[in-house]
Amino acid sequence: MASARLDLDGNPIKPITICMIGAGGFIGSHLCEKLMNETPHKVFALDVYNDKIKHLLEPDTLPWAGRIQFHRLNIKHDSRLEGLIKIADLTINLAAICTPADYNTRPLDTIYSNFIDALPVVKYCSENNKRLIHFSTCEVYGKTIGSFLPKDSALRQDPAYYVLKEDESPCIFGSIEKQRWSYACAKQLIERLIYAEGAENGLEFTIVRPFNWIGPRMDFIPGIDGPSEGVPRVLACFSNNLLRGEPLKLVDGGQSQRTFVYIKDAIEAVLLMIENPARANGQIFNVGNPNNEVTVRQLAEMMSQVYSKVSGEAPLEKPTIDVSSKEFYGEGYDDSDKRIPDMTIINRQLGWNPKTSLWDLLESTLTYQHRTYAEAIKKVIAKPVAS
Repeated sequence: MASARLDLDGNPIKPITICMIGAGGFIGSHLCEKLMNETPHKVFALDVYNDKIKHLLEPDTLPWAGRIQFHRLNIKHDSRLEGLIKIADLTINLAAICTPADYNTRPLDTIYSNFIDALPVVKYCSENNKRLIHFSTCEVYGKTIGSFLPKDSALRQDPAYYVLKEDESPCIFGSIEKQRWSYACAKQLIERLIYAEGAENGLEFTIVRPFNWIGPRMDFIPGIDGPSEGVPRVLACFSNNLLRGEPLKLVDGGQSQRTFVYIKDAIEAVLLMIENPARANGQIFNVGNPNNEVTVRQLAEMMSQVYSKVSGEAPLEKPTIDVSSKEFYGEGYDDSDKRIPDMTIINRQLGWNPKTSLWDLLESTLTYQHRTYAEAIKKVIAKPVAS
């Protein structure tokens, strides 16, 4: 007989039922896989689409059959939502509009999706004494203090001015006409609401701030499994360029600095939050990999090298081109200079540290992208254009 699974404090982990909103997306699909493969927990998988989790739902002879149920619903207007939250032990809310190209072109949808639509979830969890794990974003930090210093200031190299701490760093956004901050503002306000529900009404919550989680099934490839005019996040944008043999577009020279963490490492952190409520409740966690820090230009150069390795195709003579943020994203775009997470709290509470190097996570992701999309893109490119 298999030994009982234990939490970080040595207590047996009891099977629970999880209501996962947004289960059909990138993060949700990987979390569902983890839960089905490695735990006895049951999942109500809520989403509008289930393409990324179909392999977990069919056939009914799968070893976890009966432990995952897909419910096709939109949380904006579905009376089933409260009932599913009521009968679950834990709700995980992953639902969001989280594509930078939408923030300043669809600011109303962005605000409604990330704040208004999340309100009932928080309300139902609070009223029914149900635990909530809410996915926020590293964008709530906005700009770093260091970005306001003179460019030649030595203080720009001082971690105190750019490393982002959950319990200390301020949230600094751009002016109102820079609608790119609509996403960050909506996410920050729902965080404050959740925190207030915990303080005033005893809501048990955990807030997750992802720092660029990367891996297979992330976002979409325009014209293949997403709209032709769509603009996904940076890694999927670059993947699309590589698959089509096009130069990678660097917005404003690609000088912004980012960190990237492998989705499987990040999901390990989420599982620790799920199964260690005594350590996770009331906490806000950065989940990222400060060791994988690069400029966007360096990321493009590395992706070109990795894709050449996995595809067997020679890299382009001119692998990148520069474009302005106005040209790429439209009016009202703004950006943060750095997003480097402090890992003190998650390491102290959950003992979690990421493991996968940037090269290795890119190799895994681009191998998947090439295997999944290369042939489909060749057919699209070869298709004659109607006159």
